[in-house]
Amino acid sequence: MPPPEASERIVCDACPVRCRIKPGAVGACDRYANVDGVLTRVDPLVVARRAAEREGPLVPFLNKDGWEGGLLHEERSFITGIGAGTTYPDYKPAPFIVASEHEGVDMVTVVTEGIFSYCGAKVKIDTDRHIGPEMAFVRSDGEPVGHVTTAEYGSQMLSLGGVRHLTGGTKREGVVTCSTLLALCNRERVELTVDGGSSLSLVAGEPPVIDGEREERMRVGCGSATIGMFAPAWKDLVDDVVVVDDHITGVLSEHEAGKALGMRPSGIYVRGRRSTPGRYFRVAEPGQGWGGTDITDPLAILGPFDAKVAQPGQTLLMVSTTGAEAAYFVLDENLIPVESEMPAALAATVRLISENCEPALISVLFMGGAGGSLRAGVTRNPVHLTRSVRDSLVYVSCGGAPAYVWPGGGITFMVDVCRMPQRSFGSVPTPALVAPIEFTMRLDDYSALGGHVEHVVRLDSIRTDSRLNAVDWSADNPWPFAQSHFARKKAP
Repeated sequence: MPPPEASERIVCDACPVRCRIKPGAVGACDRYANVDGVLTRVDPLVVARRAAEREGPLVPFLNKDGWEGGLLHEERSFITGIGAGTTYPDYKPAPFIVASEHEGVDMVTVVTEGIFSYCGAKVKIDTDRHIGPEMAFVRSDGEPVGHVTTAEYGSQMLSLGGVRHLTGGTKREGVVTCSTLLALCNRERVELTVDGGSSLSLVAGEPPVIDGEREERMRVGCGSATIGMFAPAWKDLVDDVVVVDDHITGVLSEHEAGKALGMRPSGIYVRGRRSTPGRYFRVAEPGQGWGGTDITDPLAILGPFDAKVAQPGQTLLMVSTTGAEAAYFVLDENLIPVESEMPAALAATVRLISENCEPALISVLFMGGAGGSLRAGVTRNPVHLTRSVRDSLVYVSCGGAPAYVWPGGGITFMVDVCRMPQRSFGSVPTPALVAPIEFTMRLDDYSALGGHVEHVVRLDSIRTDSRLNAVDWSADNPWPFAQSHFARKKAP
C-alpha cells in the first residue's frame, strides 16, 4: 500500500512530464494544481471584450479588476486561449469550443494553449550598429540559444530558439533557451551576447541597449536613399555631401539626385567599391562608428581630391544615416579638408535627417508550428484544419492577436507578442513554450471539416467559470469574427 500522502497525489496529464502533484501544490509548470483532489488550471481564462461604441487598448494580463460576473455579450466578446489549458494527449478535444452569433452568422472559436517544442522568436533590432557576424551564436547565460541572421533595412535580426536548441543540445541549453524565449515573449528583459560581437539588453517594444548604449533612432535610409531624400535641402548650402553607411555610402555630387539638381563635380575620391554613380559599397568594415562602420574619423574613407576639379574653399558635409554624427569641412589651398564650424542652415538639415528617423525599437515575433495536439483538438481529421486555414475558412489568432500563417504545408505561424496581452506565454519543463491559439470559423464550416461538434458550447454557458478574467479588446487587432476574413468556399 502506498503511503497516505502518495495516495492523495494526482497525476497531471497536461504535458508529457506527468507531474504527481500533492494536495494544495502546483506542478512544475506552475499552471496546474491539485485543488481538493481535482486537477485545476490555475491561471485565469481571458475574455477580450470589445466596447459597443469604441475599442479600448489591451490591458495587462491578470488585471486586478477581474471578471465582474456579468453576462457575456456574444457580439462583443472573444474567448482567447490564454489560460484555457491544453489538448495533450492528442485525442482530447480542445478545452473550449465556443459558439456565438456575429453579424447574424453562427460562429465557433476553438480555444486552446499549445505546447510548442517547435518554436522560436524572430527578433528585429532597429540599429545600424554592428552586433556580430552573420551566423554567429547568440548566447544567454553562456548557452547558445540562436544566431544572428540576415540584416534588414535599418535593422539587425536574430533567430532564437528552435527545436535543436530546445531539445537537440544539452539539458541546460534546452532549459536556458526555453526560459529566454519565455521572458522575451512575455515582454521581459533578456541579456544576450553575440559571439565575436556585442552584448544586448532587449525588451519587446522598447529601444535596444547595445554594449550598454541605448539606441534612440533607426536610420532614415541607406546612404544613397538619404542623398535622394535630402538633396534639395543641401543644393544651395554646401558643395558636396557624403552620407556614411556600412551598406551603401552616398555622394551627392555624383548621385543621380545631385546631377538632376545641377550639382557640379567636386573632385572627391571615396575609398570603396563603386556600384553606380554616387553609390559605394564596403567603404569600411562593420562596427560601432559612423553609419554602422568601424570608423570614428569620417575622412578615413576619403582619398585625395582631384586637383583638376576641386577648388580651395570648397565645402563638404559628412553625415551618418541617422544624423547622430556629422562634420563640416572646408578645403584649404592644398585641397585638404579642414574641419570647421558648421553653418546654422546646414546644421538644420542634419537635424532634419534625425527628425525623419523613426524610434529604435525591439520587435519580437513568436513563431511556432501547430502540430498534432492542436489540430486533433479541433477535428478528428487534422489535415482538414490545415486545408481550411489555407483556404481562408479559418482565422488563426493568438490571444486575440492576428497570426501570419506561412504558405505551404502545415500550420506554421508568427505573431507579434506586443499585440498580445502581457504574460500570454507559459512553459513546461519538457522543455517547451506554451502559447494561446484560437481557430475561428463559421459553425457550418466547423461541422464540415469534422470538428468536435458534440463539444460545442454557447458563449454564455461559460460565464460561471470562476477563472474568467476580462480585458479590453485592442483597437490594433482585427476583430476575429469579421466576415471579411472568411472565404465563401465550404470546408471539406
